[in-house]
Amino acid sequence: MNGIHDMGGMHGFGPIVREDNEPVFHHAWEGRVFAIRQATQVPIPGGSRNNIEQMDPAAYLHTSYYEKWLHSRIQGCIDAGVLTAAELAAREALYRDHPEMPVPRREDPAGVQRVRAQLQRLLESPRRDVPIQPQFTVGTAIRVRNLHPAGHTRLPRDVRGRRGVVTRYYGLYDFQDAMPAGTDVPPQPLYAVRFDGRELWGEAAEANSVVYLDMWESYVEPASGGDRV
Repeated sequence: MNGIHDMGGMHGFGPIVREDNEPVFHHAWEGRVFAIRQATQVPIPGGSRNNIEQMDPAAYLHTSYYEKWLHSRIQGCIDAGVLTAAELAAREALYRDHPEMPVPRREDPAGVQRVRAQLQRLLESPRRDVPIQPQFTVGTAIRVRNLHPAGHTRLPRDVRGRRGVVTRYYGLYDFQDAMPAGTDVPPQPLYAVRFDGRELWGEAAEANSVVYLDMWESYVEPASGGDRV
């Protein structure tokens, strides 16, 4: 969907500062949020990314990475019907008025092993070996489709309708956009596509600037005969 989360090509946010020797978690609560996300076996209607993308724009810009994760999990539990907003408000009030109260704790060795197995599966490649022939080859001129899906998509809006060139074919990978429940989406060819800076930003682009994006086949179509890239 279109929203504040899709910041590609937007101006005014300053440089991205890379932190040297950045830790996995800056605060202990971030690790707990990660654990909550992995261990809570509640399917989130629409997906966790969809909840983040529907956040109020001001809240999105002022919350950290793991604060967004926490928001998504809480909203997902409410949407799934396992938690109500009233129950959440009551528990927040309880700990706000009595911060010394201990947090409930439950030992679950079987649950720990299940989560560890889930984390191990995250390391598996999403590449698939299925008999699907890619439509494009390296060097093919393409145009990005002007798509506006309602759910989560990995197609940046600033390249929709823009022309590029396929520079690499990765193989067949699971499609990771949100699809309606019950929709069967087979793996798709995945490509690296090169965009000239002038194609994206016009004469304001820096000289010789280019952008490479990984794109599923359903995102692109052949460039028309008169197109130049």
